[in-house]
Amino acid sequence: MQQVAVGPLDNVDLEVAPGEIVCLSGPSGSGKSRLLRAVADLEPHGGTVQLGDREQDSVAGHHWRQSVMMVPAETAWWFDSFGEHLSKPMPDALGALGFPEDTGNWAVSRLSSGEKQRLALIRALSREPQALLLDEPTANLDDDTSLKVERWLQAYIRQHQCPVLWVAHREDQIRRVASRHFRIDGAGLREQELRQ
Repeated sequence: MQQVAVGPLDNVDLEVAPGEIVCLSGPSGSGKSRLLRAVADLEPHGGTVQLGDREQDSVAGHHWRQSVMMVPAETAWWFDSFGEHLSKPMPDALGALGFPEDTGNWAVSRLSSGEKQRLALIRALSREPQALLLDEPTANLDDDTSLKVERWLQAYIRQHQCPVLWVAHREDQIRRVASRHFRIDGAGLREQELRQ
């Protein structure tokens, strides 16, 4: 991202390396989600966003979002069953996140908020994105399940070398998952020390 401006943010300049997790934090309304939406080409913005040598402006929006996948805090579902949302079967992911093999047959209407959050991650990764934008991906999960999701995501990110922007509030989670941490400070980002 070079000189990206969206909402209250102006002149955001950030590069995320393949396989790197950069955590973003900041107060409510500071622009974290809007920044992710700008990177995903879901919100008008100033500046330049690139994936490798491809500029966002040179790619049709729907093609860009297949490569640069955003998983919002509140997910939308458009088919009756979970399995209809997958681009390919994901049995290993289901097992890793504590779901039985028949989860694809589950009605979306019966899912809890925590189940939707985990299944939205599986849905996104079934599309094999090249970059991930995660907006509080464990907000609705208990501590044990959050740790399981973190480990699973970190393994996927390492294996596939995805650059990742991860909005998080909990300092303990940021310490566990982040390569770098930036806090929104006014109209820009301020890098934070990662304390172990």
